[in-house]
Amino acid sequence: MRVPGWLETLAERAAGAPVHPAMRPPESGGRPAAVLLLFGEGPSGPDVLLIQRSSRGRRHAGQPAFPGGGVDPADGGPVAAALREAQEETGLDPAGVHVVGTMPELYIWRSDNRVTPVIGWWHTPCAVHAASPDEVESVERVPLAELVDPANRLTLRHPSGYSGPAFRVRGLLVWGFTAGVLDGVLDDSGFALPWDGSRVEDLPPDVLNLASRG
Repeated sequence: MRVPGWLETLAERAAGAPVHPAMRPPESGGRPAAVLLLFGEGPSGPDVLLIQRSSRGRRHAGQPAFPGGGVDPADGGPVAAALREAQEETGLDPAGVHVVGTMPELYIWRSDNRVTPVIGWWHTPCAVHAASPDEVESVERVPLAELVDPANRLTLRHPSGYSGPAFRVRGLLVWGFTAGVLDGVLDDSGFALPWDGSRVEDLPPDVLNLASRG
């Protein structure tokens, strides 16, 4: 099975990427979790699968994210967990996915999750949708060309003082953990373009209110 060279390069670089001190997992504790960074070839070139979480959710409500969730004992590890969660959330057929590699474990303190990003190549795409309406509101295949477009990039500032990368694509405001991972993988894939890092906006109140749940 042929995996694009850029994705092999991405997986190799991402596997050894340093973890920011704020996202290093603690020595103990935290719930094992996994997300699927699923890349495919769409009408507009390479793309990545994103979901928008339900605004009714208890955690990360309304936020764009990668498919994923907690690692169950029956999964046997993060790869199987990422594929299972993606299937439950989007109707994805795991048989159409080739797992290329994994990234170092990242810690999300707000949800106390130790997250392993799993990188996959969607060699046989299938129709996807919000298969679990209580958890997912919509599903999007977002072209990488739109993510790297400087017009769609900005820095988002949280009231806590934290600032991080963000993207406005397909009617979604992608920020937080998901945007941080995307920012890194776009660099590692070689697709990233220069953009105006001085374009800083405050996190919109409606997004902040949803994010404050849980």
